[in-house]
Amino acid sequence: MGSKIKEIQLPIANEMAEFEIKFRQFMKSKVYLLDKIMGYIVKRKGKQMRPMFVFLSAGVHGQINEATYRGAALIELLHTATLVHDDVVDDANYRRGFFSINALWKNKIAILVGDYLLSRGLLLSIDNEDFDLLKIVSEAVREMSEGELLQIEKARKLNITEDIYYDIIKQKTASLIASCCAVGSRSVIKDDGVSEKMKLFGEKVGMAFQIKDDLFDYGTNDIGKPLGIDIKEKKMTLPLIYALNQSDKSEQKHIIKLIKKHSDKNSTVKTVVEFVRNKNGIAYAEEVMHNYYNEAMTIIKDFPKSEYRQSLMELVKYTIERKK
Repeated sequence: MGSKIKEIQLPIANEMAEFEIKFRQFMKSKVYLLDKIMGYIVKRKGKQMRPMFVFLSAGVHGQINEATYRGAALIELLHTATLVHDDVVDDANYRRGFFSINALWKNKIAILVGDYLLSRGLLLSIDNEDFDLLKIVSEAVREMSEGELLQIEKARKLNITEDIYYDIIKQKTASLIASCCAVGSRSVIKDDGVSEKMKLFGEKVGMAFQIKDDLFDYGTNDIGKPLGIDIKEKKMTLPLIYALNQSDKSEQKHIIKLIKKHSDKNSTVKTVVEFVRNKNGIAYAEEVMHNYYNEAMTIIKDFPKSEYRQSLMELVKYTIERKK
């Protein structure tokens, strides 16, 4: 996995290294406790796919510049703020195998850290008059919040339809990747048409990305045994929604009752996974994922060939072929 990401990063390797230094500077604080926590956040960075989408999208349309770095930092700051707050809401002790901020420093400090990250992002944009970039990212944060609340509202009754599922993942996941691609292009070319096209491209990628994530829960030939995390948390994802739609009323009632009352049991996970497999829920979700992937590829191929475009296409391919 690491070697594949490094390969994709080649056209922007210098920019990514420079971004890491700049991002640390953007997060600096004069308060010792805050600076210590900022250092911890930087250390536990993941694959850094969001900055990659920003830099590659910028490279497709022009010369990467300081606004590109600020746009990537803005997205990371605001997104990290939402994750820190999410961990408090979910009472989560871990994120990506590391202790969460609230687990190490308690809820009150975690909330204040989230607020600090949010304000750093806002000030970074305002001080440099990157109002167009701030607008793109602020809209994404609004959508992410709305998507989260929509999912909570619908999850109580376990009555999520396929259309509602698409609305939720479009807001919760796709909006962020869409903002990365729009910010990247906007940082180098002030063209509304290009920004909108790149936003749509990122949205398609985000939809495919989330469906891939949902498929991990059920296990496939290349992923191995199912995780069952979504089932245990009573989350309705595309494979299950489709399977229920292919069932008669009594079968639907039986599966929904199992999830509502016994989702914590391994036997329930096994039953639900078998049910979804038998109803072709996994095959259907994979087909939808590939449709979104193809739509994204059609959009990006409209732009001139370059090493940036090639890497961006490889990154999209990676999102649907990754093993975790």
